[in-house]
Amino acid sequence: MGRVGVLLLNLGGPDRLEDVRPFLFNLFSDPEIIRLPFPWLQKPLAWLISTSREKKSQENYKQIGGGSPLRRITNEQAQALQAELQQQGHDATVYVGMRYWHPFTEEAVAQIKRDRVEQLVILPLYPQFSISTSGSSFRLLEQILANDPELQTIEHTVIPSWYDSPGYLQAMAQLITQELDQFSNPDQVHVFFSAHGVPVSYVEEVGDPYQREIEACSELIMKTLNRPNPHTLAYQSRVGPVEWLRPYTDDALQDLAAQGVKDMVVVPISFVSEHIETLQEIDIEYRELAEESGIENFHRVPALDTHPVFIRDLASLVTDALAAPSRKLADVMQIENVKLYPQERWAWGLTTSAEVWNGRLAMLGIIAVIVELVTGRGLLHAIGLL
Repeated sequence: MGRVGVLLLNLGGPDRLEDVRPFLFNLFSDPEIIRLPFPWLQKPLAWLISTSREKKSQENYKQIGGGSPLRRITNEQAQALQAELQQQGHDATVYVGMRYWHPFTEEAVAQIKRDRVEQLVILPLYPQFSISTSGSSFRLLEQILANDPELQTIEHTVIPSWYDSPGYLQAMAQLITQELDQFSNPDQVHVFFSAHGVPVSYVEEVGDPYQREIEACSELIMKTLNRPNPHTLAYQSRVGPVEWLRPYTDDALQDLAAQGVKDMVVVPISFVSEHIETLQEIDIEYRELAEESGIENFHRVPALDTHPVFIRDLASLVTDALAAPSRKLADVMQIENVKLYPQERWAWGLTTSAEVWNGRLAMLGIIAVIVELVTGRGLLHAIGLL
């Protein structure tokens, strides 16, 4: 076995408040995040969204210390994984590649090339596969490899998703148990799984397996937990007027409160690191909503971060991948017949596709008006309507 590398893939996040706008621009420049019929619209739209959302996003990051802890935590996970692999006798180097902020995937691949890695395991830090997370990073890696003949000599294998991995499930169950046991009647506490949402069109029109894997994952965690607690799965972080996976987290919290639920443990099921969606959206926004709705005891299960059982499980995933036949990026991109961008076409008539695009165009118009109100410049000002 030649020199081994492990590439951890993650989203990335702004380290400082001044990083927020460029981070958002990178995020919304990705066609797997917002799908448009005309590629030339992508960057102008990304500029509009990042400009209009900058102040609000900065306020959110101020509430958690002025920046995202994701880079620090992912680096800690990489160091812990490397130490675990070396303890098991594998001389592997672990690299971190972020999709939308430093260290970018391109930076990680450049270091892998300099280190003359001969075998590479590509491991996304997303338990469940989605075109907007793992799929986007895989597509970028495909492009990088295709443009560099030297990189094509590296033997690589991909771990597409690992939501059903026993060690991951066990680590999640342990964290949930720790929170439940803080209650006087732990078996009566409602377990509330909150997952990052995706547009319904990703699942219904593109074949994204994310919803199926999230649902299976929550059931497997409850089976591993082996307790009688009632549980709910909902989806957070929706943006824009298009339809997202339901039930929405805010609606589900209010519904459960109306049903008399008083004790709740919230599980961030699609996140393995603390970041803005756990520390601000769940811990601040959803906690406030839950308490206002009548839920008296709102606990949140911490993200896995460097939980030792979780790190050992990642090491097992890596060693199993090295021992098994390689799964190439090109093969994984065909998983479940998922269609990555660009595959959508403009469609006229009363069709699902047309309705989706109507929503997206409406979102563009709303964003344009918001930007004009913020900047004081634009078409509506020019013709005297604002």
